[in-house]
Amino acid sequence: MYRIFIVEDDQGIAGAVERKLKDWGFDVKCAENFRKVSAEFEEYQPQLVLLDITLPFFNGFYWCNEIRAKSKVPIVFLSSAADNMNIVMAMNMGGDDFIAKPFDLSVLTAKIQALLRRSYDLSVETDKIGVFEHRGAILNTLDASLSYNGEKIELTKNEYRILETLLENKGKVVSRELLMNRLWETDSYVDENTLSVNVARLRKKLDASGLDSFITTKVGMGYIIS
Repeated sequence: MYRIFIVEDDQGIAGAVERKLKDWGFDVKCAENFRKVSAEFEEYQPQLVLLDITLPFFNGFYWCNEIRAKSKVPIVFLSSAADNMNIVMAMNMGGDDFIAKPFDLSVLTAKIQALLRRSYDLSVETDKIGVFEHRGAILNTLDASLSYNGEKIELTKNEYRILETLLENKGKVVSRELLMNRLWETDSYVDENTLSVNVARLRKKLDASGLDSFITTKVGMGYIIS
């Protein structure tokens, strides 16, 4: 279980982010003493830090520098001060990403998951096994293949990403925002219409192979495999 340390003095924001990340199975701690952020970091030993810029006593740049002096842990800046100077300074100080407030919690979660995968070469426990299985369909993450009843179902890169994300979160509704964020990792821009087309094509392939209603739409929420 990944540990995430939130350094955010707005209790409403910190609490909302903490609840969202705990729902996704992360171990989360919010900073309690803004004079001793570095000490709390050392005690908790997180795998990722979410860091506001405007903080009591010392700003986020100061604490980023303190953390970087002892750790290469990924640091994501969260700030409403999203001007170019602050973004450049955040990156130069050792930040790995910058997310402007206000932000969508699902997009934030997707970015955190992507950063953890890149940093630790792990995503979820099933990736260690290399396969996801549901209703007899097997998605092999090692060669990005899908098979059912002994036959291989050809998937495009985007179709594979969509299916992988849904199977990673089997039994949970996955928002369209999260799916689009996963598809952006392929370095190709994906808008909502493109996502809809990809999901429709994927469903058509699944239906043709005998996997009817494999993906369920939750209107106004997203998609689920259950």
